[in-house]
Amino acid sequence: MSATKSVKIAHLFPELLNLYGDTGNMLTLAKRLEWRGMNAEIAEVGLEDSLSFSEFDIVFIGGGSDREQEIVARRLQKFKRELASFVEDGGVLLAVCGGYQLLGDHYILGEEKVEGLSLIDLYTDREDPRLIGNIIVETDLTKTPVVGYENHGGRTFLGSGIEPFGRVIYGHGNDGASGFEGARYKNVLGTYIHGPLLPKNPGIADWALLGVLNKKYGIGELEPLDDEVELLANQVMRERLLSGKVKEK
Repeated sequence: MSATKSVKIAHLFPELLNLYGDTGNMLTLAKRLEWRGMNAEIAEVGLEDSLSFSEFDIVFIGGGSDREQEIVARRLQKFKRELASFVEDGGVLLAVCGGYQLLGDHYILGEEKVEGLSLIDLYTDREDPRLIGNIIVETDLTKTPVVGYENHGGRTFLGSGIEPFGRVIYGHGNDGASGFEGARYKNVLGTYIHGPLLPKNPGIADWALLGVLNKKYGIGELEPLDDEVELLANQVMRERLLSGKVKEK
C-alpha cells in the first residue's frame, strides 16, 4: 500500500477525557496504519481549540469524571449539527465510557439532566450500585470476543432498532440486565469498555480503520498483521474470567 494514504484522527479534549488511558487507543490506530505503510495524523483537540469535523476521518471521545464530562457536553453542543453531519456522511466515531453517554439524548448527573448530542437513539439514567469489573462481549465486528473493564453508574437504554455493540458473556454491560453492551449506528461505536479498548482488541481497531479506508480510498480489505501476542493476552484473560479464577468485588 502507498505511504501517501493517510488517516486524520481527532482526539477530543484529552486534557479532560483521558481517565482510562485513551492515549493508548490513539497509539494503536497509528501503529496499525504505520505497519501497513500508511500514515496517521493525530490532532489532540483542546477545549478552546477551533474545530471542524469535516477535516477528520476518525473522531475519538474518551472518558472522564462527571465534572469533566459535563464541561465537554456543554462545549460540544456548539458543534452538534456539524458532528451529526460527520456521522451521517459515514465518518468513524469511537466513544468510550463517558464519551458513549454523550452520544444519546441525555444522561443524568446527580439531580441534573444533561443534554447529549443525540447522535444515537439512546439515553442514560443513573442508578446504584456502580457496575464495576472485567467484561467480555461477543460482537460480529470481530472474530475474537472483546475484553476490557467497565466502571459506570449509568444505565444506558437503546432506542428501537438501535444495534448494540455486542452481547455480554461476562460482566454487566449497558444496564446490568439486558445482556447488551454498547451501541452502533453507521460507523459510530459507543461502549463502556475501556482499559484501554483498542490495544486489547485489535479487531475493533481494524474495524474502525477499514471504515475510513473503504470510504476514503475504496479499500475493501486490510492487510493482515501479526496479532499473536494481543490475541493470546485476550485469550488468557477470557479463560481466567470464565474459569472463575478472577474474583470480582
